[in-house]
Amino acid sequence: MFLIVVLWGVLSALTVFPSSLFPSPLDVVRGFLEEIQSGRLLDDIIASLFRVCTGFAIAAGAGVPLGLVLGHRARFRQALLPLVNFFRSLSPLAWIPFAILWFGIGDLPAIFLIFMASFFPIVLATTAAVASIPTIYFRVAEDYGLGGSQLLREVTLPAILPQVITALRVTAGLAWVVVVAAEMIAGRDGLGFAIWDARNGLRMDLLVVGMIVIGAIGVVVDRLLVRLMLLPSVRWGYER
Repeated sequence: MFLIVVLWGVLSALTVFPSSLFPSPLDVVRGFLEEIQSGRLLDDIIASLFRVCTGFAIAAGAGVPLGLVLGHRARFRQALLPLVNFFRSLSPLAWIPFAILWFGIGDLPAIFLIFMASFFPIVLATTAAVASIPTIYFRVAEDYGLGGSQLLREVTLPAILPQVITALRVTAGLAWVVVVAAEMIAGRDGLGFAIWDARNGLRMDLLVVGMIVIGAIGVVVDRLLVRLMLLPSVRWGYER
């Protein structure tokens, strides 16, 4: 990271590109302080995090249970999996016109787009994880008289959590990318809108500030999800 900043500073000092198109690190620091002092940066971060967390939580809350059902029920899986794959293959950005027409401008269209981007990958990942559980696990559980919610809690969930957490990490990154694109087109605030506004105002320093903040928050979100791998019921799946 230090070398990247040094290279960035050297290129800006050599004026390889016009300063109006290639801000220096010092310009970006000034822009960052400007955004902090105005309070806009904090407001944009809160708005974007709210949309991502809401859309992602709804997608995970609905996608994991549906994946459990499809993973355990072969007939349902054969009937619904092609449809899930179809929607998963669609670019979330293709839904932007519908999101604006249905929900207008603001939080709802962004939350809808994040849901559409996250729901189907989570369903597929959970379905694949359940379907790949060795049959011997269920035979042993049957010998011990496990069934219903106890079977789900003691066998299925511990077996699939490593794959599901990995899928959640990938999907959370996708959701963070989608919210930026959604806010550029259908938002009035948020980090995506801030980048679009900076571009329209030819404030490349503020544009870079937005990019850095987005990347930093994405890393923090991923690190938080990685912490789930340290749970005793999950760690064994990575060590076996």
